[in-house]
Amino acid sequence: MIPPVVGAAWLQDHRDDVVVADVRWYLDGRSGRDAYAGGHLPSAVFVDLDAVLAGPATREGGRHPLPYPEAFARGMAELGIGDGDTVVAYDDDGGVMAARLVWMLRATGRDAALLDGGIAVWDGPLETDTPPRQPATFAPVAWPPDRIATADDAADRAHVVIDARTRERYLGLDDPVDPRWGHVPGARSLPCRENLAPDGRFLAAGDLRARFEALGARQGTPVVSYCGSGVTACHNLLAMERAGLGDGRLFPGSWSQWSADERRAVATGDD
Repeated sequence: MIPPVVGAAWLQDHRDDVVVADVRWYLDGRSGRDAYAGGHLPSAVFVDLDAVLAGPATREGGRHPLPYPEAFARGMAELGIGDGDTVVAYDDDGGVMAARLVWMLRATGRDAALLDGGIAVWDGPLETDTPPRQPATFAPVAWPPDRIATADDAADRAHVVIDARTRERYLGLDDPVDPRWGHVPGARSLPCRENLAPDGRFLAAGDLRARFEALGARQGTPVVSYCGSGVTACHNLLAMERAGLGDGRLFPGSWSQWSADERRAVATGDD
Protein backbone atom coordinates (compact mmCIF):
# COMPACT_ATOMS: atom_id res chain seq x y z
CA MET A 1 0.00 0.00 0.00
CA ILE A 2 1.29 3.46 -0.86
CA PRO A 3 1.99 5.98 1.93
CA PRO A 4 -0.99 7.99 3.19
CA VAL A 5 0.51 11.21 1.81
CA VAL A 6 2.35 11.74 -1.49
CA GLY A 7 3.93 14.82 -3.01
CA ALA A 8 3.35 16.55 -6.32
CA ALA A 9 6.53 15.04 -7.78
CA TRP A 10 5.28 11.55 -6.95
CA LEU A 11 1.98 12.31 -8.63
CA GLN A 12 3.73 13.62 -11.74
CA ASP A 13 5.77 10.41 -11.95
CA HIS A 14 2.71 8.17 -11.51
CA ARG A 15 0.14 10.28 -13.31
CA ASP A 16 -0.91 7.50 -15.68
CA ASP A 17 -1.22 4.93 -12.88
CA VAL A 18 -3.66 6.68 -10.54
CA VAL A 19 -7.11 8.22 -10.41
CA VAL A 20 -7.05 11.80 -9.12
CA ALA A 21 -10.02 12.84 -6.98
CA ASP A 22 -11.09 16.39 -6.14
CA VAL A 23 -12.87 16.42 -2.76
CA ARG A 24 -13.41 20.11 -2.13
CA TRP A 25 -16.15 20.88 0.40
CA TYR A 26 -16.89 23.96 2.49
CA LEU A 27 -18.51 24.30 5.89
CA ASP A 28 -19.77 27.78 4.95
CA GLY A 29 -22.00 26.37 2.22
CA ARG A 30 -19.92 27.20 -0.86
CA SER A 31 -20.14 24.60 -3.60
CA GLY A 32 -17.23 22.23 -4.00
CA ARG A 33 -18.60 21.22 -7.37
CA ASP A 34 -18.48 24.84 -8.53
CA ALA A 35 -14.88 25.09 -7.34
CA TYR A 36 -14.09 21.93 -9.33
CA ALA A 37 -15.78 23.34 -12.42
CA GLY A 38 -13.70 26.50 -12.10
CA GLY A 39 -10.45 24.55 -12.39
CA HIS A 40 -9.16 21.17 -11.28
CA LEU A 41 -6.18 18.88 -11.76
CA PRO A 42 -6.08 17.24 -15.21
CA SER A 43 -8.54 14.32 -15.54
CA ALA A 44 -9.58 14.58 -11.89
CA VAL A 45 -13.03 13.33 -10.92
CA PHE A 46 -15.16 15.28 -8.46
CA VAL A 47 -16.20 13.31 -5.38
CA ASP A 48 -19.21 14.85 -3.62
CA LEU A 49 -18.67 14.43 0.11
CA ASP A 50 -22.37 14.66 0.97
CA ALA A 51 -23.56 12.34 -1.80
CA VAL A 52 -20.78 9.73 -1.93
CA LEU A 53 -18.77 9.84 1.31
CA ALA A 54 -21.64 10.12 3.79
CA GLY A 55 -25.06 8.69 4.44
CA PRO A 56 -28.14 10.79 5.24
CA ALA A 57 -27.73 12.97 8.31
CA THR A 58 -29.66 11.87 11.39
CA ARG A 59 -29.75 12.94 15.02
CA GLU A 60 -28.57 9.49 16.06
CA GLY A 61 -25.81 9.17 13.45
CA GLY A 62 -24.61 12.75 13.04
CA ARG A 63 -24.22 15.04 10.07
CA HIS A 64 -21.92 12.82 7.99
CA PRO A 65 -22.36 9.19 9.03
CA LEU A 66 -20.47 6.64 6.99
CA PRO A 67 -22.59 5.48 4.04
CA TYR A 68 -23.65 1.90 3.74
CA PRO A 69 -20.85 -0.04 2.00
CA GLU A 70 -23.15 -0.71 -0.95
CA ALA A 71 -23.85 3.02 -1.38
CA PHE A 72 -20.15 3.89 -1.19
CA ALA A 73 -19.32 1.16 -3.71
CA ARG A 74 -22.02 2.39 -6.08
CA GLY A 75 -20.74 5.97 -5.83
CA MET A 76 -17.16 4.94 -6.53
CA ALA A 77 -18.17 2.70 -9.43
CA GLU A 78 -20.26 5.44 -11.05
CA LEU A 79 -17.26 7.80 -10.87
CA GLY A 80 -15.14 5.22 -12.66
CA ILE A 81 -13.07 4.25 -9.62
CA GLY A 82 -12.53 0.49 -9.50
CA ASP A 83 -11.27 -2.03 -6.99
CA GLY A 84 -7.77 -2.08 -8.42
CA ASP A 85 -7.34 1.68 -8.80
CA THR A 86 -4.94 3.79 -6.78
CA VAL A 87 -6.53 7.11 -5.80
CA VAL A 88 -4.77 10.38 -5.01
CA ALA A 89 -7.18 12.87 -3.46
CA TYR A 90 -6.84 16.60 -2.87
CA ASP A 91 -8.74 19.68 -1.82
CA ASP A 92 -7.77 23.31 -1.19
CA ASP A 93 -7.61 23.06 2.60
CA GLY A 94 -4.51 21.02 3.36
CA GLY A 95 -6.33 17.74 2.75
CA VAL A 96 -8.66 18.01 5.75
CA MET A 97 -11.69 17.26 3.55
CA ALA A 98 -10.06 14.89 1.07
CA ALA A 99 -8.78 12.84 4.02
CA ARG A 100 -12.27 11.36 4.40
CA LEU A 101 -12.09 9.63 1.00
CA VAL A 102 -8.50 8.51 1.55
CA TRP A 103 -9.31 7.07 4.97
CA MET A 104 -12.41 5.25 3.67
CA LEU A 105 -10.44 3.65 0.85
CA ARG A 106 -7.45 2.67 3.00
CA ALA A 107 -9.69 1.32 5.77
CA THR A 108 -11.27 -1.05 3.27
CA GLY A 109 -7.95 -2.22 1.85
CA ARG A 110 -7.62 0.06 -1.17
CA ASP A 111 -4.60 2.10 -2.24
CA ALA A 112 -5.16 5.82 -1.67
CA ALA A 113 -3.20 8.87 -0.57
CA LEU A 114 -3.55 12.60 -0.03
CA LEU A 115 -1.75 15.00 -2.32
CA ASP A 116 0.50 16.88 0.08
CA GLY A 117 -0.34 20.58 -0.20
CA GLY A 118 -3.44 20.03 -2.31
CA ILE A 119 -4.30 21.94 -5.45
CA ALA A 120 -1.91 24.76 -4.55
CA VAL A 121 1.18 22.61 -5.18
CA TRP A 122 0.16 21.53 -8.69
CA ASP A 123 2.68 23.09 -11.07
CA GLY A 124 0.78 22.95 -14.30
CA PRO A 125 -2.44 23.98 -16.03
CA LEU A 126 -5.84 23.18 -14.57
CA GLU A 127 -8.77 21.75 -16.51
CA THR A 128 -12.35 22.96 -16.54
CA ASP A 129 -13.94 20.34 -18.78
CA THR A 130 -13.03 16.72 -18.03
CA PRO A 131 -15.00 13.90 -19.68
CA PRO A 132 -16.46 11.43 -17.17
CA ARG A 133 -14.69 8.12 -16.67
CA GLN A 134 -16.38 4.91 -17.70
CA PRO A 135 -18.18 3.12 -14.83
CA ALA A 136 -16.02 0.61 -13.00
CA THR A 137 -16.41 -2.38 -10.71
CA PHE A 138 -16.09 -1.58 -7.02
CA ALA A 139 -17.14 -4.26 -4.55
CA PRO A 140 -18.84 -3.35 -1.25
CA VAL A 141 -16.63 -3.98 1.78
CA ALA A 142 -17.95 -3.72 5.33
CA TRP A 143 -16.42 -1.01 7.49
CA PRO A 144 -13.85 -2.90 9.59
CA PRO A 145 -14.81 -2.91 13.29
CA ASP A 146 -11.20 -2.35 14.35
CA ARG A 147 -11.19 1.00 12.50
CA ILE A 148 -14.55 2.29 13.77
CA ALA A 149 -15.36 3.70 17.22
CA THR A 150 -18.72 4.33 18.88
CA ALA A 151 -19.78 7.02 21.32
CA ASP A 152 -19.20 4.54 24.14
CA ASP A 153 -15.65 4.02 22.89
CA ALA A 154 -15.12 7.79 22.94
CA ALA A 155 -16.36 7.87 26.52
CA ASP A 156 -13.99 5.10 27.60
CA ARG A 157 -10.96 6.60 29.41
CA ALA A 158 -8.93 3.56 28.36
CA HIS A 159 -8.64 5.25 24.95
CA VAL A 160 -6.72 8.35 23.98
CA VAL A 161 -9.47 10.44 22.40
CA ILE A 162 -8.38 13.28 20.13
CA ASP A 163 -10.53 16.16 18.89
CA ALA A 164 -9.60 17.46 15.42
CA ARG A 165 -11.69 20.65 15.58
CA THR A 166 -10.36 24.14 16.22
CA ARG A 167 -9.29 25.03 19.76
CA GLU A 168 -12.23 27.41 20.01
CA ARG A 169 -14.77 24.70 19.32
CA TYR A 170 -13.00 22.25 21.63
CA LEU A 171 -12.96 24.79 24.48
CA GLY A 172 -16.64 25.58 23.98
CA LEU A 173 -16.04 29.21 23.02
CA ASP A 174 -17.65 29.00 19.58
CA ASP A 175 -19.42 26.44 17.43
CA PRO A 176 -21.08 27.48 14.17
CA VAL A 177 -23.06 24.27 13.63
CA ASP A 178 -23.81 22.32 16.83
CA PRO A 179 -26.27 23.28 19.58
CA ARG A 180 -24.09 22.24 22.53
CA TRP A 181 -20.60 23.66 22.74
CA GLY A 182 -17.56 21.90 24.16
CA HIS A 183 -15.95 18.49 23.83
CA VAL A 184 -16.16 14.85 24.87
CA PRO A 185 -15.02 14.66 28.50
CA GLY A 186 -11.45 13.42 28.62
CA ALA A 187 -10.71 14.23 24.97
CA ARG A 188 -7.47 16.00 24.04
CA SER A 189 -7.34 18.85 21.54
CA LEU A 190 -5.35 18.11 18.37
CA PRO A 191 -6.56 20.54 15.68
CA CYS A 192 -6.05 18.83 12.33
CA ARG A 193 -4.88 21.93 10.50
CA GLU A 194 -1.93 22.09 12.88
CA ASN A 195 -0.65 18.91 11.20
CA LEU A 196 0.46 21.28 8.44
CA ALA A 197 3.40 23.60 8.04
CA PRO A 198 2.81 27.24 6.99
CA ASP A 199 3.15 26.23 3.32
CA GLY A 200 0.16 23.90 3.63
CA ARG A 201 2.17 20.68 3.48
CA PHE A 202 2.32 18.07 6.22
CA LEU A 203 4.83 18.42 9.02
CA ALA A 204 7.68 15.93 9.01
CA ALA A 205 6.87 12.51 10.44
CA GLY A 206 8.93 13.15 13.56
CA ASP A 207 7.12 16.40 14.29
CA LEU A 208 3.76 14.70 13.82
CA ARG A 209 4.82 11.91 16.14
CA ALA A 210 5.76 14.46 18.80
CA ARG A 211 2.29 16.04 18.55
CA PHE A 212 0.59 12.71 19.17
CA GLU A 213 2.97 11.51 21.85
CA ALA A 214 2.51 14.74 23.80
CA LEU A 215 -1.12 13.67 24.25
CA GLY A 216 -0.28 10.08 25.18
CA ALA A 217 -0.83 8.52 21.75
CA ARG A 218 2.07 6.14 21.14
CA GLN A 219 2.63 2.98 19.14
CA GLY A 220 0.04 0.45 20.29
CA THR A 221 -2.09 3.01 22.17
CA PRO A 222 -5.81 2.72 21.35
CA VAL A 223 -6.75 6.06 19.78
CA VAL A 224 -10.21 7.40 18.88
CA SER A 225 -10.36 10.41 16.55
CA TYR A 226 -13.38 12.67 16.20
CA CYS A 227 -14.26 16.13 14.90
CA GLY A 228 -17.54 17.87 14.13
CA SER A 229 -18.98 15.17 11.88
CA GLY A 230 -16.31 12.56 11.20
CA VAL A 231 -14.62 14.24 8.22
CA THR A 232 -11.58 16.19 9.41
CA ALA A 233 -10.96 13.56 12.09
CA CYS A 234 -9.66 11.40 9.23
CA HIS A 235 -6.84 13.91 8.72
CA ASN A 236 -5.54 13.15 12.21
CA LEU A 237 -5.76 9.43 11.52
CA LEU A 238 -3.71 9.79 8.33
CA ALA A 239 -1.23 12.03 10.17
CA MET A 240 -0.95 9.37 12.86
CA GLU A 241 -0.21 6.75 10.21
CA ARG A 242 2.34 9.05 8.56
CA ALA A 243 4.02 9.46 11.96
CA GLY A 244 4.49 5.70 12.20
CA LEU A 245 2.00 5.25 15.03
CA GLY A 246 -0.30 2.79 13.29
CA ASP A 247 -4.05 2.99 12.84
CA GLY A 248 -6.45 4.73 15.16
CA ARG A 249 -10.23 4.49 15.02
CA LEU A 250 -12.72 6.95 13.60
CA PHE A 251 -15.80 7.99 15.59
CA PRO A 252 -18.00 8.70 12.54
CA GLY A 253 -20.82 10.50 14.33
CA SER A 254 -18.31 12.69 16.18
CA TRP A 255 -19.47 15.83 17.97
CA SER A 256 -22.64 16.17 15.89
CA GLN A 257 -23.80 12.82 17.29
CA TRP A 258 -22.44 13.25 20.81
CA SER A 259 -23.83 16.75 21.36
CA ALA A 260 -27.29 15.77 20.09
CA ASP A 261 -27.58 13.12 22.82
CA GLU A 262 -28.62 14.92 26.00
CA ARG A 263 -27.54 11.90 28.03
CA ARG A 264 -23.92 12.58 27.11
CA ALA A 265 -21.96 14.95 29.32
CA VAL A 266 -20.16 17.92 27.75
CA ALA A 267 -16.86 19.37 28.90
CA THR A 268 -15.62 22.90 28.27
CA GLY A 269 -12.26 24.55 28.76
CA ASP A 270 -9.04 22.57 28.99
CA ASP A 271 -9.25 18.98 30.18
